[in-house]
Amino acid sequence: MSWFYLAIAVVFEIAVGISAGKANGFTDLRWTIVTLISGAIGTYFLSLALLTFDVGIGYSLWTSLAEVGIVIIGALILSQKITWKKALGITVVIAGVIGLNFSGTA
Repeated sequence: MSWFYLAIAVVFEIAVGISAGKANGFTDLRWTIVTLISGAIGTYFLSLALLTFDVGIGYSLWTSLAEVGIVIIGALILSQKITWKKALGITVVIAGVIGLNFSGTA
């Protein structure tokens, strides 16, 4: 169940990243509210996942997977480019996530 909670937390963390970018420095009230609510929900589900995961590993997985998700969504929906440097970074992050999983996270 902790992986399910972590997956939900990652989805909401991706929503935080995208909505914070649209909030224009928190001057757009609608996107500011989406950012804050998404952050609260994501943090709640992370806290549930951390009942099983070590905090350092759970938090690292949460932020890393959300980072990769935001870059991919940025490319697919927001017309942002994935350069070879971004692709290399994504590869390194994924390798790190795999390494954390082998360390006995849950």
